[in-house]
Amino acid sequence: MTVIESNAEINLPVAQVYQFLADLNNHQQLMPENIYNWSSTADTASFTIQNMAKLAIHIAERVENEKLVAVPTEKPPFDLSLAWSVKDNGNGTTTATHIISADLNMMMKMLAAGPLQKLADYQTKKLKEILG
Repeated sequence: MTVIESNAEINLPVAQVYQFLADLNNHQQLMPENIYNWSSTADTASFTIQNMAKLAIHIAERVENEKLVAVPTEKPPFDLSLAWSVKDNGNGTTTATHIISADLNMMMKMLAAGPLQKLADYQTKKLKEILG
């Protein structure tokens, strides 16, 4: 399993960061330009990744003010989970960590690991921009 992580410190309490991330409607704001055909509810999202694939995800696990995990609703080319964990830093700030876990063979890892890391980094950067 390939695990890609990126994190950011957000100047908001953990409950507010979790509340934003817990609603998949908000995740469109975190996506780069190569994501289009976005459609979402609080618990599901579907979108197209330019020159790659269409993906539909749903929230599989929620732990209030700690983490949420989204997984594909249909069988993707490889097993994948998109998780966010939030940790209270004790000073009114929160560390948000985006974790992408993908079951990639060596060939897929060479092709996909870089873009997946870019995606994780982009999303944590956007989260910090939006929430502060």
